[in-house]
Amino acid sequence: MSDEDEGALRNTIYRTNTRSGRRMTPARRLLYRIAVPVMLVAFRLWWRMARVVRVLGVEHLAAALARAPSLVPCYWHQHQLYCGKFLLEQRGRGLTVGWLISPSVDGELGAMLVRRLGGAVIRGSSTHTGARALRDYYTALTKDQVSPVLTPDGPRGPRFKFKPGALLLAQMSGRPILPMAYAASRAWLVKWDKFVIPKPFARVVIAIGEPVYVPRVIDAAGFEALQGQMEACLKSLYATAQACLAERG
Repeated sequence: MSDEDEGALRNTIYRTNTRSGRRMTPARRLLYRIAVPVMLVAFRLWWRMARVVRVLGVEHLAAALARAPSLVPCYWHQHQLYCGKFLLEQRGRGLTVGWLISPSVDGELGAMLVRRLGGAVIRGSSTHTGARALRDYYTALTKDQVSPVLTPDGPRGPRFKFKPGALLLAQMSGRPILPMAYAASRAWLVKWDKFVIPKPFARVVIAIGEPVYVPRVIDAAGFEALQGQMEACLKSLYATAQACLAERG
């Protein structure tokens, strides 16, 4: 089995639906196979240099998994680094977490990295193939028992605006959204999207909210209100994590 196929889910349609004209040449594959171990070392070293001092709300994850084997983790794009790390570490609870990754050749590097970290890969683009991505999220969630991460503001923003994808997926599947956030005592913010990178020896607090179940039947006004509530929830979790850091000094 090739690196491309290893750990892949069934939704392989994206392999032939990409705007990129690049191809996976032997030289590029070799480069990726060299780059991935280097990136793994860098990630793990960085994760060790910043210390997670507390995780608030772990019981909410346990409650969600007690009702169903998969769920919809949801946090701002900027909080990927440590929320994602925490989710990858929950395999002992029966959680298999997955990410949507571009079907392009460039995306294969990220896919290889996620698989090596123990995550599942869903190939697709939320920008160019949104409806198909939602369908394959649903398949991963309900048939493969993979918990696909959704970042409701996405890498392209607008920042901290809760777009409807996670709510639609939860509504379709009956699975809960698990809201999350993290805060660091000291961090760099990547200029273009404010992605949070804790500085060495920073302290990190992760906050997990109660699982949110979306009714199968809900009118437009109710759905819009729920978007606002989820946006407020993620912001509140971030504030809670910040407050916990302040209390711990």
